[in-house]
Amino acid sequence: VATPIGNLDDITLRAINTLKQVDIIIAEDTRHSLKLLNHLEITKPLISYHRHNEEEKTDMILNKIEEGNNIALISDAGTPVISDPGEFIVKEALERNIDVVPIPGACAIITALMAAGVNTRNFTFYGFLSLNKKIRTKELEQIKDNNNTVILYEAPHKIKNTMQDLENYVDDRKIVIARELTKIHEEYIRGKISELISRKEEIKGEYVILLDLNDNEQEDCSKKEMPLEEQYEYYEKKGLEKKEIIKQIAKDRNTNKNEIYQKFLKK
Repeated sequence: VATPIGNLDDITLRAINTLKQVDIIIAEDTRHSLKLLNHLEITKPLISYHRHNEEEKTDMILNKIEEGNNIALISDAGTPVISDPGEFIVKEALERNIDVVPIPGACAIITALMAAGVNTRNFTFYGFLSLNKKIRTKELEQIKDNNNTVILYEAPHKIKNTMQDLENYVDDRKIVIARELTKIHEEYIRGKISELISRKEEIKGEYVILLDLNDNEQEDCSKKEMPLEEQYEYYEKKGLEKKEIIKQIAKDRNTNKNEIYQKFLKK
């Protein structure tokens, strides 16, 4: 069951009804979830379920379902399973032919995308970058080769290091940082990576980082110098249809799209 990521009004009617109807609620942090449940005037038995005990508690929880209980899984905020506990128990439940029903609601990734002003047609979500140096390097290499909008989560005390890593791998591109989503101090910070790194004020709150790897001024300039065939293939690899490619090439070269169309008439 998805829960609010900040503003408590973002709980859905279906989520409220589900939490009222189930026999047990399993929560990432029971103390944190209790605040929401108290606000909704819902009293249910709570079981703590987080990354450090999920393998240990999964069997016990699934046994309770097989005994006839309905159980709701919630995380501290937003949609469970998405960079939050839940993936393990969902897989185990399906192995045991237990129904898994998603109750949709707030999700920081989609909320951030709605107002970021980046390409939303294709995006890749990496969650939190790994703390393991070898895995992190591999992830950054993947981001470097990605043509989609890249979305990351990051904690306040790691945000500048992560932006520095991104600058090292993708150069000084435009970036959007969304913080405190749906809360009083909700903010979208836009600029070049270097500009955001150099900000003196401390940036508080949880972050969603959005990096539009299609939006790069230097790249746009270099595309003008490409041979037409190469430029066509460039956009084709990005998944654009023929009409869209011709329109984009015309825009890049500041020329009439009919001229470009004639050149690719037989393509």
